[in-house]
Amino acid sequence: MSKIKETSTNFANKQALADECSEVYAANIIGGQWALVICSWLINGKLRFGQLRKLLPNITERMLTLQLRKLEESKIVARTVYAGVPPRVEYELTPIGYELKPIIQQLEKWGDKHKNLK
Repeated sequence: MSKIKETSTNFANKQALADECSEVYAANIIGGQWALVICSWLINGKLRFGQLRKLLPNITERMLTLQLRKLEESKIVARTVYAGVPPRVEYELTPIGYELKPIIQQLEKWGDKHKNLK
Protein backbone atom coordinates (compact mmCIF):
# COMPACT_ATOMS: atom_id res chain seq x y z
CA MET A 1 0.00 0.00 0.00
CA SER A 2 1.56 3.29 -1.03
CA LYS A 3 1.27 6.10 1.42
CA ILE A 4 1.01 9.70 0.32
CA LYS A 5 3.80 11.77 1.83
CA GLU A 6 2.44 14.46 4.12
CA THR A 7 4.59 17.07 2.36
CA SER A 8 3.32 16.32 -1.14
CA THR A 9 0.95 18.54 -3.09
CA ASN A 10 -1.35 15.53 -3.54
CA PHE A 11 -1.59 15.11 0.25
CA ALA A 12 -2.29 18.83 0.71
CA ASN A 13 -5.04 18.75 -1.93
CA LYS A 14 -6.58 15.62 -0.44
CA GLN A 15 -6.48 17.13 3.06
CA ALA A 16 -8.02 20.43 1.89
CA LEU A 17 -10.83 18.59 0.13
CA ALA A 18 -11.50 16.41 3.19
CA ASP A 19 -11.52 19.49 5.42
CA GLU A 20 -14.04 21.22 3.16
CA CYS A 21 -16.31 18.30 2.20
CA SER A 22 -17.68 16.07 4.93
CA GLU A 23 -18.55 13.34 2.42
CA VAL A 24 -14.91 13.21 1.24
CA TYR A 25 -13.76 13.08 4.86
CA ALA A 26 -16.12 10.12 5.48
CA ALA A 27 -15.07 8.36 2.27
CA ASN A 28 -11.41 8.69 3.30
CA ILE A 29 -12.19 6.83 6.54
CA ILE A 30 -14.27 3.96 5.16
CA GLY A 31 -13.10 4.11 1.55
CA GLY A 32 -11.19 1.25 0.07
CA GLN A 33 -12.29 -2.34 -0.09
CA TRP A 34 -10.98 -3.53 3.27
CA ALA A 35 -12.22 -0.87 5.71
CA LEU A 36 -15.78 -1.12 4.45
CA VAL A 37 -15.90 -4.92 4.50
CA ILE A 38 -14.32 -5.04 7.99
CA CYS A 39 -17.06 -2.71 9.23
CA SER A 40 -19.67 -4.85 7.46
CA TRP A 41 -18.55 -7.93 9.39
CA LEU A 42 -18.26 -6.08 12.70
CA ILE A 43 -21.86 -4.83 12.41
CA ASN A 44 -22.83 -8.35 13.49
CA GLY A 45 -20.79 -8.11 16.71
CA LYS A 46 -17.33 -8.51 18.20
CA LEU A 47 -14.74 -10.53 16.33
CA ARG A 48 -11.21 -11.65 17.07
CA PHE A 49 -8.36 -11.02 14.64
CA GLY A 50 -8.28 -14.67 13.54
CA GLN A 51 -12.02 -14.66 12.89
CA LEU A 52 -11.72 -11.55 10.72
CA ARG A 53 -8.79 -13.14 8.89
CA LYS A 54 -10.93 -16.21 8.06
CA LEU A 55 -13.81 -14.02 6.87
CA LEU A 56 -11.39 -12.11 4.59
CA PRO A 57 -9.22 -14.87 3.08
CA ASN A 58 -7.61 -12.57 0.48
CA ILE A 59 -6.31 -9.99 2.97
CA THR A 60 -2.79 -10.29 4.35
CA GLU A 61 -2.25 -10.18 8.10
CA ARG A 62 -0.27 -6.97 7.68
CA MET A 63 -3.06 -5.26 5.71
CA LEU A 64 -5.70 -6.39 8.22
CA THR A 65 -3.57 -5.01 11.06
CA LEU A 66 -3.07 -1.68 9.24
CA GLN A 67 -6.77 -1.36 8.43
CA LEU A 68 -7.84 -2.16 12.00
CA ARG A 69 -5.37 0.42 13.34
CA LYS A 70 -6.68 3.04 10.90
CA LEU A 71 -10.28 2.32 11.92
CA GLU A 72 -9.29 2.43 15.58
CA GLU A 73 -7.55 5.80 15.11
CA SER A 74 -10.69 7.09 13.42
CA LYS A 75 -12.80 5.92 16.40
CA ILE A 76 -14.80 3.55 14.19
CA VAL A 77 -13.47 0.36 15.80
CA ALA A 78 -12.59 -0.35 19.43
CA ARG A 79 -9.89 -2.87 20.35
CA THR A 80 -10.15 -4.72 23.66
CA VAL A 81 -7.28 -6.82 25.04
CA TYR A 82 -8.09 -9.52 27.59
CA ALA A 83 -5.37 -10.83 29.91
CA GLY A 84 -4.36 -14.40 29.41
CA VAL A 85 -1.83 -16.60 27.70
CA PRO A 86 -1.99 -15.93 24.85
CA PRO A 87 -3.76 -12.57 25.24
CA ARG A 88 -7.16 -12.39 23.55
CA VAL A 89 -7.98 -9.33 21.44
CA GLU A 90 -11.47 -8.47 20.22
CA TYR A 91 -12.57 -5.81 17.79
CA GLU A 92 -15.97 -4.19 17.71
CA LEU A 93 -17.62 -1.14 16.24
CA THR A 94 -17.86 1.92 18.45
CA PRO A 95 -21.21 3.71 18.75
CA ILE A 96 -20.19 6.01 15.88
CA GLY A 97 -19.07 2.95 13.93
CA TYR A 98 -22.53 1.40 14.36
CA GLU A 99 -23.99 4.54 12.80
CA LEU A 100 -22.52 3.24 9.52
CA LYS A 101 -25.03 0.35 9.47
CA PRO A 102 -27.76 2.07 7.39
CA ILE A 103 -25.10 3.55 5.10
CA ILE A 104 -23.53 0.15 4.49
CA GLN A 105 -26.98 -1.37 3.90
CA GLN A 106 -27.76 1.36 1.34
CA LEU A 107 -24.42 0.78 -0.39
CA GLU A 108 -25.25 -2.92 -0.58
CA LYS A 109 -28.66 -2.19 -2.14
CA TRP A 110 -27.13 0.25 -4.60
CA GLY A 111 -24.38 -2.25 -5.46
CA ASP A 112 -26.90 -5.04 -6.07
CA LYS A 113 -28.96 -2.76 -8.30
CA HIS A 114 -25.95 -1.47 -10.22
CA LYS A 115 -24.47 -4.94 -10.74
CA ASN A 116 -27.75 -6.07 -12.31
CA LEU A 117 -27.54 -3.26 -14.88
CA LYS A 118 -24.53 -4.85 -16.56
